[in-house]
Amino acid sequence: MRYFNKETGIAGGTYQKKTNLPMCQELGNEDNMIAYVEEYGKTSLCDVDSEEGCSEKEIGYITKMRNKSGEDLTAALERLVSMEDWEMAEDLRKWLNQRKRILNQMIVLTESDDDVLDDDVLDDDVFDGDDEEDEDDEGSEL
Repeated sequence: MRYFNKETGIAGGTYQKKTNLPMCQELGNEDNMIAYVEEYGKTSLCDVDSEEGCSEKEIGYITKMRNKSGEDLTAALERLVSMEDWEMAEDLRKWLNQRKRILNQMIVLTESDDDVLDDDVLDDDVFDGDDEEDEDDEGSEL
């Protein structure tokens, strides 16, 4: 089975099975199929910003991580990624993937907040410069 996204382009990527079951049974399980779509689509049913579609466990994790810096969020994500090859029970792997998706969303939100702040600073600089020129223009007319 192949999947396609921005990273894989037109060539696509190959699905890596998570269990020993035949693929039709593995992806026939609704939880596995949702996990597949979320993982390879780089998306999540849980929206970090509104908390819609999130379980109570996910909301608890969002609350815990909400006030962390972008660097702390990235470090937490790197730690979880380093655990991907570990052997673990299916429910623990599911929770690992849920946290990774939450952190990915939070990092994107943190980066977009930083961009907005940078844009505001730039706008203020331009605005301040225009004010000074306007004052100079007014003074030269007198």
